[in-house]
Amino acid sequence: MNDMNNEKPITWVDSALKDLLKFPDKAKRETGFQLHRIQYGEDPDNWKPFNQIGAGVREIRISEDNGIYRVMYVAKFEEAVYVLHAFQKTSQTTTKHDKDIASARYQRVLNWRRQHGH
Repeated sequence: MNDMNNEKPITWVDSALKDLLKFPDKAKRETGFQLHRIQYGEDPDNWKPFNQIGAGVREIRISEDNGIYRVMYVAKFEEAVYVLHAFQKTSQTTTKHDKDIASARYQRVLNWRRQHGH
């Protein structure tokens, strides 16, 4: 692990935290563990790049007995880990709806960073 003083804060975009809190307890705990790894500059145990949403966007992949869950985030920025979207996956591919939500939130992060001189 990196130096414990280098924990990058998490910024939840729009309803991402509220959506994550709807996950079953086991999936919530696993998500928390994986986000903690990301805060210290490590990769989650199971992830894939999702650059079609935006440069640096990744997806944490969580499979539990009662479902498949995804958390889209971007950690490439120095000031924070931005959690863009948390959802239960109900089909083999990620739906256009979920991609659109993550993409719009990614654009909001970019706009916010521009306005605040990042």
